[in-house]
Amino acid sequence: MLTEANDIEDNELFTSIRNGEKKAFDSLFLKYYPKLCAYARQFVDFHDAEEIVQDVMVWFWENRIMQVFEVSLKGYLFKAVKNRCITLINRNELKRKIMSSIHQEMEEVYDDPDFYIVNELTEKIESALRELPATYREAFELNRFQRMSYKEIAVQLNLSPKTIDYRIRQALKILRIKLKDYLPLLFFMQ
Repeated sequence: MLTEANDIEDNELFTSIRNGEKKAFDSLFLKYYPKLCAYARQFVDFHDAEEIVQDVMVWFWENRIMQVFEVSLKGYLFKAVKNRCITLINRNELKRKIMSSIHQEMEEVYDDPDFYIVNELTEKIESALRELPATYREAFELNRFQRMSYKEIAVQLNLSPKTIDYRIRQALKILRIKLKDYLPLLFFMQ
């Protein structure tokens, strides 16, 4: 009997809410908010439970005109809260799996002694390249990093292919001197 009276009261509240009566929504909110939070707390922590219930209630208000209930308003609200809790749990589990996977991959990278050697070598090469005269560096980088031929570089820079050849040879000579301590590593790592 009590359930029927409660359902009738909820139906009257819902009719008023559907008509845009804010006070009816406030009454519904005050009636169910603590119960829904306690229910959600079974699945998620207190902060998430409150946020989920608030989201469900706001969504309910914003979509009040389109609402249709198969069972009861109370049942609908509890089911909506449970579904949001499950969605949050699944999302958090997916995040945890992704973070765990990333952590494992990064741990393997940093545990690899070659990582530190490659990192140091990369820094030395970049430093040596920055120290090259600008004209040598430009020709060298176009050839080595952009895979352009001497002829293509000559056309782009409006120079002769022999000048490009000279600049790249000079760049290589300077790099060999600056990176002489790392040459064995360069050959070993190729």
